[in-house]
Amino acid sequence: MSTSSDSNAIEEGLSFQPKFDASGLVTCVATDASTSEVLMVAHMNEEALRRTIASGEAWYYSRSRQALWRKGETSGHVQRVVEMRMDCDQDAVWIRVEQAGAACHTGRHSCFYRKVEAADGGARLSFVDADKVFDPKAVYGK
Repeated sequence: MSTSSDSNAIEEGLSFQPKFDASGLVTCVATDASTSEVLMVAHMNEEALRRTIASGEAWYYSRSRQALWRKGETSGHVQRVVEMRMDCDQDAVWIRVEQAGAACHTGRHSCFYRKVEAADGGARLSFVDADKVFDPKAVYGK
């Protein structure tokens, strides 16, 4: 992976030059390849990005655990990458995936199962598309 700082080369060129943040991460948005539904947002470090490209399965870096992980390694709900794209300045990744089972660790198909609504000068959440595909306690033991 190249690390050129020439913005024209990064924005208009064909050289893969991911721009990692100060923590060594890029944001990754995963969407369902067949429905375009946003499934999850996670982070990738250089190793996760390399493994995703090499294996065709999604790998991420957990900021809370400070560890590399393959999506579905515990649950079996893997993400097979159909297409990967970089944004204009190469600091965010978009992967279109075939999702086995559910994407969310809460047992739901997508991590985006609550809608934000204006309420009393603030905001509140309401459930949408919130049916669980699996029981997280049975899968993760938590």
